[in-house]
Amino acid sequence: MIAEDDTLQGYHAAHGRPPAFEGSDGRAYSAGVFSDDDPDAEGYYGASLLFIRWSPSQEPDGHLESDYLSRAQDAGKAEAEIGRMTLAQVKEALDALIARRDMEARQ
Repeated sequence: MIAEDDTLQGYHAAHGRPPAFEGSDGRAYSAGVFSDDDPDAEGYYGASLLFIRWSPSQEPDGHLESDYLSRAQDAGKAEAEIGRMTLAQVKEALDALIARRDMEARQ
């Protein structure tokens, strides 16, 4: 059984802040959700994970964004679907984005 604070939205609700992770690159990241301001041509809002990277002096110094992970006819519903992701799934998504960024940098 998943504890309430083992999900992205549950963690935020329980702790009053976004969860933070150490990425596979050794850097600190906080995780959140964002959605489109406007629907697409079919009336759907896309929602994605957003990771803010933090410097050693605790200043934001970059970010990573996932592709759309959810689409719904209401932005809040699209965001809520991502919010139900477990923290382990969010960490996997972060490390996959870091790997993709690093691979693209080498090309």
